[in-house]
Amino acid sequence: MSTRSSDTELTVRAPRETTALFGHRDAEQTLLAAYRSGRIPHAWLIGGAQGIGKATLAYRMARFVLTHGDPSAVAVQGAADLHVGEDHPVARQVAGGSHGGLLTLERSVNDKGTMRTVITVDESRETIGFFGSTAAVGGWRVCVVDTVDELNANASNALLKIIEEPPARALFLLVSHTPARVLATIQSRCRKLPLRPLDPDDVIAAAVEATGLSRDAALRAAAAMADGSVSRALTLMGGEALGLHQRTLDMLNRLPQVDPRALHALGDALGLNDRVGLRTFIDTVDRWLTEHLHAPDAGANLPRLARLAEVWEKINRAARDTESFNLERKPLVFSVFNMLAEAGAGHPSQAR
Repeated sequence: MSTRSSDTELTVRAPRETTALFGHRDAEQTLLAAYRSGRIPHAWLIGGAQGIGKATLAYRMARFVLTHGDPSAVAVQGAADLHVGEDHPVARQVAGGSHGGLLTLERSVNDKGTMRTVITVDESRETIGFFGSTAAVGGWRVCVVDTVDELNANASNALLKIIEEPPARALFLLVSHTPARVLATIQSRCRKLPLRPLDPDDVIAAAVEATGLSRDAALRAAAAMADGSVSRALTLMGGEALGLHQRTLDMLNRLPQVDPRALHALGDALGLNDRVGLRTFIDTVDRWLTEHLHAPDAGANLPRLARLAEVWEKINRAARDTESFNLERKPLVFSVFNMLAEAGAGHPSQAR
């Protein structure tokens, strides 16, 4: 269903509700051509940065397959893209999570009412009953995993078992922000479909489609700083978020030097219930680290690269816990910068 930000009062359409796709025509045509051939790979790993439309593409493909069960049909062979209108019965069922041919694996709410930090093995095992049941109309059963990065170890192994021996007319669409870190045995059984960050015009168009926002100066500024991510642009909407992004980035660029007073001030700026500010901080750190890990000269210092990769995983876990359980922000800020400084983050000439 749609999600609402209490800070910005934006209602954002979820990927399962979004029928429009921006900026990924080549990837869409790859999926369409594979389906038309009648020999589509049963598992796809759709990878790329967060917020660029990976899940939107996965649900777009799911709707098309569940609408057009015969790849040789005239409607499929003559289709220009994977679009299914939002008024179509299948589109309405997918949006409402009620289509019998679609299973979604994603993080859920636990008994305490908080969002789990991982997709559990019990949730992953739902695929066994789902793919063992009678197929939906058209014979296809589709599983969208959003995201495979959030499967715990046991859940990954449970998913692997069904991917290794899939039933006929089974389609797995696995969304991943870091596909290279997905379990190697899962990667080997998937067709990889990498997506590129969106250009600013597509970020704006997708944000307008998802929220109904006007194409004003604030949205244009956020899109220009969003590195091709719609979710990051929406997080950055508003002067305070943009300012927090630049403030965090300036401190990151001074690493490995750390100013405790500046860390205290940054932690104070992230109020306990300020989820937009927290998301801005997390996204800025994540993007900064990603750029350093994939810089052209990153491989010149392999020990430093390994330290940064390890710290990246620790930061992501800490950030998920802080966001899921609404923990105090200041300890996270100090932990992030101290871990980065100890790992030798910053300019390579300053790294130890």
